[in-house]
Amino acid sequence: MSAEAGATRSGGADEHVRRVRLPADRRTPAAARAVVRTMLLEARLPELLNEALLLTTELTTNAVEHARTELDIEVEADPNGLTVTVTDFASGPVDELIVGVRNTTSDIAEVATRGRGLLLVDHFSSRWGTTYLPTGKGVWFRLDRPGPGGPARPSAGPPPVTEPERTGDSAPSAAAMSELMQITPDPYADEPLAEFATGLLTRVGEMVGAAGGTVRLDRGDGLGTQMFARYGRQPREDNELLRVPLAVHRPYTGELELDAAPSTYARPLAVLAAERLSLHLENDRLRRADVRRSAWLTFLAEASELLAQSLDVELTMALIPQLVVPRLGQWCAVHTTDEWGRLRLAASSHADEAMLPQLHRILQETGPDSLQSRLREASRSAAQVPFGGPMEGFAVPLIARGQRLGTLAVGRHQRHRHDPDEVSVLEDVARRAALAIENARIHAERRRVAQTLQQSLLPPVLPVVEGIGFAAEYVPTGDDAEVGGDFYDVVPLPDGRWLVVVGDVSGKGVQAAAVTGLVRDVIRVLVGDGKPLPEVLSRLNETLVERGGGRYCTLALAAVSPGDGDQLDVSLHLAGHDRPVLLHGGGGATFIGTGGTALGLLDAISTPTAELALKPGDALIFYTDGVTERRRGRELFGTERLRESAAPLAGYSADVVAARLRAATIAFSVEPPRDDIAILVLRNDTP
Repeated sequence: MSAEAGATRSGGADEHVRRVRLPADRRTPAAARAVVRTMLLEARLPELLNEALLLTTELTTNAVEHARTELDIEVEADPNGLTVTVTDFASGPVDELIVGVRNTTSDIAEVATRGRGLLLVDHFSSRWGTTYLPTGKGVWFRLDRPGPGGPARPSAGPPPVTEPERTGDSAPSAAAMSELMQITPDPYADEPLAEFATGLLTRVGEMVGAAGGTVRLDRGDGLGTQMFARYGRQPREDNELLRVPLAVHRPYTGELELDAAPSTYARPLAVLAAERLSLHLENDRLRRADVRRSAWLTFLAEASELLAQSLDVELTMALIPQLVVPRLGQWCAVHTTDEWGRLRLAASSHADEAMLPQLHRILQETGPDSLQSRLREASRSAAQVPFGGPMEGFAVPLIARGQRLGTLAVGRHQRHRHDPDEVSVLEDVARRAALAIENARIHAERRRVAQTLQQSLLPPVLPVVEGIGFAAEYVPTGDDAEVGGDFYDVVPLPDGRWLVVVGDVSGKGVQAAAVTGLVRDVIRVLVGDGKPLPEVLSRLNETLVERGGGRYCTLALAAVSPGDGDQLDVSLHLAGHDRPVLLHGGGGATFIGTGGTALGLLDAISTPTAELALKPGDALIFYTDGVTERRRGRELFGTERLRESAAPLAGYSADVVAARLRAATIAFSVEPPRDDIAILVLRNDTP
C-alpha cells in the first residue's frame, strides 16, 4: 500500500493538512480511516471520531467499488472541525463546483430507497459537496465541532434509548448509527463471519428494541437452512416479525428476522444491516467458489494423471468409478459399446458396498423406462440423459476422437442433486476417461500386433534331433508394443546337416521386423538351394545393402553334423556377431570363433570360418547383445560375467542352460530390458 503525505498547510499554526494517495484496493478504507484517526488525535477532536470514520469509510468504499482508480485522500483539521476530501481519477464531465448543505429534514427511512452512501454523508456532516475536474471527481464533507468552539451542529436526534423496546418513531443517534456502520470484518483477521453477523444483528436489534432476531442461511451445500446468527430470544412465529431477505446470489439464500415493534426506523435499519451482511456473505460465497473450483481443478489434474498412467483397458475402466464415488455421486457405472452397438457393464462402484448387487440388478433390467434404455439413449444421442428413481442420477456419453465408446452413469449425492459445477466436472471426467480408454485400446492393439509379428519371426518350436539338443530363450524389450530385431532359427540343410542361425538387426519397430523377415527368408531360400554358407552370407550382404534401408545385421551361422565317434562337427561363421561360449562337459567355458564384418554396411565382407568338434556333454551358447549389454546403472552384464555364469552349468541339458542364463541376465537389473534378449544353446546329447 503506497501513500503520499503532505505537510502542514501554511496559514495557521493550528491547522493540520495531510494528503495520501491510496490504490483501488479493499484495504484502502482501513488505511483512510487510520489517516483520519491520526489527524483527529493530533487536532484534539476526539468527539468527531465516530462520524468522521463512518463517512470516510462510505466515501472510500464507494470510490473503490465504482471508480476503480487510485484515490487521493485529503484531511484538513482545525480547532473548529474537520474536512475530508476523497478524489478519484475516473473520467467524467467538467462542471462547476456543486455544494450541498446538510438537509435537516431528510428522513432516515429514505435509506431504504436512495443511495445510502451520500445520504449518510448528508445526514451526519455539517456541509458536503462534489467537484468535477478534468482529471477526475471528488466528494468532500465537513464536520464542525459542537459547542462553544465551533458553530452549533444540527441535532442528529435524541440520545440512544437503552431499554429493550423503543416507543414511537424515536430515531437512533449519530453515534449509534456510526457504531452500527463501523462493524466491518477485517478480511485478514481470524474473526469468523458468523461472529461478525452476530455482532451486526445484536447492534441493529438493540437500536430498534427487538426482543430477538435471527439470521438464517442456506449455502446450497445440501445441509438446508441453518441458524447463522442469533440475538436475544428466539423470534416467535405468532408475532408479527420483521423479515428482510439477504441479497445474495445462488446457491446462497437467507433471511434476517427481527422480533421488533413496527417503527419508522426498524425496517430501513434492518434493510441496511441485511445489505451489509449480504456483501460479506457474497464475498464468502465467491471465496468458497474459488476454493471449490481450485479443488475441482486439482481433482481433474490428479484424475488425468492416474488415468494416463494406465495403458490397460480393464484397469482403466475399473479406475473410473473409484475416482467418481463418493466424491461426485453415490454410485457409478461404466458401460462400453461392442461392435454391434450393445452396451456391456465394464465396471461399477457404490458408496455402500451392500448396495452393489441391487445396482447390478437394476442396471440389467430391460424395458422402455429402465436404466438400460436411458443408457442406450445417451450412447445414441451423444448427450447427457437424466434418469429417476430408484437410482436417481444421469448418464453422459464416453466419446473420444469421434468414436462412441459407451456411457458413464452417476448417481446423485446422498443429500442433494448435482450442482452445475459438479455436472461440468463429471462431463470433463467423462471426456478424460473416454480418451484414456481409447488410448489403452490403441496400445492394446499395438501390443497384439507387435506380439503377432514377433512370433512370426521366431520358429514355433525347435526340431528334435537324436543326439543333438536345441534350446532357446527369448525376452522382448520392456516396451511390449515394439517389435525387436533379435531372432534365431534352426534350419535343415539338404545334405542332412542342421543350420543354427542367431542374428540381430539394428533398431526396433516395424522396419526392423521387415528386415528381420527378409534376412530369415533369404537364408532359408539360399540354404535350401544348397548354397555354401560363405556364399549365403555374401548374397545376404548384397541384399541388405540394396534393400535394407540403411539397417545392418550381425549374424552367427553354425552348420552341425555328426562326426567321428560321438562327436558333433560344427562349422562356425560369424558376421559381426559376438563369439559364442563353448561350455565343456567336464567343466569350464571359453569363447570361440573369430568375428567378421556385419552385413549391410559394406559391399565386401569378411566372415572367417572356425571348425570345432563338440564332445558328448559339450554345449555351444549363442546370444545377442541384449545379454551382454544388460545394464544396472552404469555397469553392464558383459561377456566375462556371461562366461562366469555359464561355467557352473556344465553337464546340464540345453533347456536348463538356456533357462539359467536367461534368469541370470534378467536378475542382473531391476529395470525392464532395454533390448531384446535371445539365447540359443546347441548341445551334444550323445550319452
